[in-house]
Amino acid sequence: MARLIQGPSVIESAGNKPKRIEEYVGRVNSDTNALSIARMKSPGGWVEPGQTPEFDEYTLVLAGVLQVETKTETLEVAAGQAVHTPRGEWVRYSTPGAEGAEYVAICLPAFGLESVHRDAD
Repeated sequence: MARLIQGPSVIESAGNKPKRIEEYVGRVNSDTNALSIARMKSPGGWVEPGQTPEFDEYTLVLAGVLQVETKTETLEVAAGQAVHTPRGEWVRYSTPGAEGAEYVAICLPAFGLESVHRDAD
């Protein structure tokens, strides 16, 4: 049976500046463990700790530029582009440009604090 999701839950973010995370599908908002879908709005100059997650993350940038740093390269993902970061690989996300970025992140399985494995500060 189809299930209407009325709206997102706002999730607290990690990083040096506040970032808005609106989870539509996932462990918090829909009690879904298989995947999570969230809209992110991060300000210019935002950077989060590196992480080695237990989930694949697919990110579609809607506006601005998202910087994705791995052990071997740094990608600049612009509006209209997407990136896949595989589980088990170290990654760090940031929005160094003044305009920040808006993007949609899909995680398989769903994002969880116990499975993101962020670097120590």
